[in-house]
Amino acid sequence: MVRVYIVAGLAIIALSIYAAVDSLMTDKRRTRGLPKFVWVLVILVLPVIGAVLWFTLGKDRGKSKPVMRQTAPDDDPDFLRRLGSEKEQEERIRRLEQELADLDDDSSAKE
Repeated sequence: MVRVYIVAGLAIIALSIYAAVDSLMTDKRRTRGLPKFVWVLVILVLPVIGAVLWFTLGKDRGKSKPVMRQTAPDDDPDFLRRLGSEKEQEERIRRLEQELADLDDDSSAKE
């Protein structure tokens, strides 16, 4: 029975630490109801109840717009993909123009 209490105590401590760190790391725009430091106090003073309240009421889930980050062009996979396809298109156009020029040369040589 003592082992059950020890495991339950460790689980409560782990949940409280996780909830406190999560509340501190969450952007303040996604925090509902109370300021962040008050949520941390609630979580630490009321270990299980505070953590449950934080995850159910305190943290805004999915309704906020994602934060757009500026990336350098060489870090953007879409840009790199487009760049590769543009090079392929230019190469294809160059080959087609060369083939047309060769056909024009062949037809003018026959006349």
